[in-house]
Amino acid sequence: MNMRTALRRLLPSVLILALLTPGSDGDDLEKQWCIADEQTPDDILQAALDWACGPGGADCKMIQPNKPCYLPNTVKDHASYAFNSYWQRYKNGGGSCYFGAAAMVSDLDPSHGACQIESLP
Repeated sequence: MNMRTALRRLLPSVLILALLTPGSDGDDLEKQWCIADEQTPDDILQAALDWACGPGGADCKMIQPNKPCYLPNTVKDHASYAFNSYWQRYKNGGGSCYFGAAAMVSDLDPSHGACQIESLP
């Protein structure tokens, strides 16, 4: 059997495998979130959180009491939500996920329970 014949026989199997493999559509590879760096002290995270929810223009309604992303009520979790809100809104216009080295980009979805944290292209 020559190489061309072997490839013709193998190609349908490879395509089927690619279609059946979870995440093979590439959607998961494109999703990213901006989250608080766990090594950043709370006072630094709080200052960055205050900026993001104030002058930065992040939508911080969902981390208010009695909202889906209020719990866990930690500076790190609230900062992650605010950082991501800011970054998703402004990343295509030059906004960064830096926050004075208090944040980082992650490909792991930080959503939990009723708190769904968006990731936009």
